[in-house]
Amino acid sequence: MEAGRTADPARFGRFLLAGGLAAGANFGSRFAFSILFSFEIAVVCAFVVGLTTGFILMRGYVFEAKNKPLMPQIWRYGAVNLFALLQTLVISVVLARWFLPLLGIKGLAEPIAHAVGVAVPVVTSYFGHKLATFK
Repeated sequence: MEAGRTADPARFGRFLLAGGLAAGANFGSRFAFSILFSFEIAVVCAFVVGLTTGFILMRGYVFEAKNKPLMPQIWRYGAVNLFALLQTLVISVVLARWFLPLLGIKGLAEPIAHAVGVAVPVVTSYFGHKLATFK
């Protein structure tokens, strides 16, 4: 295999840890944003908090790309995460507004839906960042 294509369990572990911290920032901040905004707007605002946290951690500790040009990384990171935002938003809203209420889950529908929405893009984001953002 090529050097860039070999399995790297340590890097993936660091990605999961950094991603977990970013997801925690995303998930936690959504509750604060929900005080001021609708659920949908709060999810988007919280995503930006998680996005910023994730970029700092991914660039510095996961993909060790601090010595590479910053602006191209920011643009590629944004592009990869735009897809993740769409995944997060669609999954969160569909679960919170339709699927979970159909199952009789109403009081915790938004937190459950948002947690699932944040978790889903883990794999697509890892490969997007590995192959495009921080190459």
